[in-house]
Amino acid sequence: MSGQAAGGRYTTPVDVHLILLRDSPKGQQVLLTRRAGPVYAAGMWHLPSGHLDGPHEDVVDGGLRELREETGVVAGRADVRAALTVHHRAPAGGARTGVFLIVLDWQGEPEITEPHRCDALDWFGWESLPESMVAYCRAGLDAYRAGAHLAMHFQQPGDPIAYDPAVDRLHIVTDAPLPNHAQAPQEAVRDFAEQAVGRIADWADASWARENSRVWRASGRSGGIWYVKIHQSDRFHGREVNAYRSWTHALGAHAPRLVAGEASLRVIVVTALPGRSLHGAVLDRAREVRVHRGLGELAAAFHHSAPPRTPPTDRPSPARKLERHLAVARPHLNDGDEELLRALAARHPALAPIVEVPTLGDLQPRNVLLADDDALGLFDFERTEYAPAVRDLVRLSDQWHGRPDLQAAFLNGYGRALTADEEELWACEAGLDALSGIQFGMTHHDPELVERGHRTLARLHQLARS
Repeated sequence: MSGQAAGGRYTTPVDVHLILLRDSPKGQQVLLTRRAGPVYAAGMWHLPSGHLDGPHEDVVDGGLRELREETGVVAGRADVRAALTVHHRAPAGGARTGVFLIVLDWQGEPEITEPHRCDALDWFGWESLPESMVAYCRAGLDAYRAGAHLAMHFQQPGDPIAYDPAVDRLHIVTDAPLPNHAQAPQEAVRDFAEQAVGRIADWADASWARENSRVWRASGRSGGIWYVKIHQSDRFHGREVNAYRSWTHALGAHAPRLVAGEASLRVIVVTALPGRSLHGAVLDRAREVRVHRGLGELAAAFHHSAPPRTPPTDRPSPARKLERHLAVARPHLNDGDEELLRALAARHPALAPIVEVPTLGDLQPRNVLLADDDALGLFDFERTEYAPAVRDLVRLSDQWHGRPDLQAAFLNGYGRALTADEEELWACEAGLDALSGIQFGMTHHDPELVERGHRTLARLHQLARS
């Protein structure tokens, strides 16, 4: 219950509400469940929802857990987007903070999995929401449809628990102006995209929660979905456009198709692929093995998309980059890390030259799509370049820590094992990439990159000892 904590500070519970949407011949619909049994608001319709289990659980993990427990469907963190927050007070006086989340994609069909708490489940159009709906939940949906990010719903004593338009207590807090970098695509970008694909009815921000990531999902007025991306530099724009025009053909239907590109705007328009990001996906072991074998096949296809070339003789030394990253990352390294990194950097210039092929440059789960039929898709080609093939294993190999079966599956799909020279180059490249990740993650508040860097360094220490 909300109220005074032991120290006198006011506290409230936190609950999470999951908004699942689907398109139907009658328009967009939202999933609702009907509460049943000895629970609050029994007999009324509500979103899948629940309380956090404790301070160890964040709102996204808690929401995904509740979704799985209540409906049987599974989604990953990468499938979740923030909708809004509602500060609510019930008629009896208890208050709480409700976090409403949009679930973009999920696995499985929703079903009743807790019949003692839910006796019905159905999809409803926005104009035909059920009358016997919890007022708190209805307030959240109304605020979401209004485009709000923060709302208050303070009911008074005697107010009905069920929604009643005559006593609607919803109050929307107006949003602050968005900073420049968070605005929707500028008019020139919108005009360019519509020249390429026709009128666009809806723009949805599909950017990663990282600085300089600017990607939108564009829905055509007459149907069709495309992605519009603005690159952060001319270099990245040139690389991605070149990859689409020269190399991605080898991936066939496993890569988007470039519809249009404009160098002055650094923008591209590409087709959409089925599936959801592999980043954060929960898979059984057999499916993981199939995925990594498929990734090996796609990597081999990309590496053979153009003739190999002899490596340049004037390869840049990693020493300068090492010192620059160490200046930031040093306080966050573990004992022995700096010595290991310096040893790897010293070995790098003396390594045997390895033939170069077209490489993806950033092969990792967040740039992989997985469809329900296990079909894989690759996207984000802004870091493609000619380089030794083993460079594409540097970031992906984080998934193989403690999972030799996944490494074996990838190499089986790839069609060959690594050579001794490639193994050595992998160690050097992996160490420098780990240091770069720790440095970038600390300066850009990305703990996932920091943790991946530490895992890689621990693995390199283990290999060095053996």
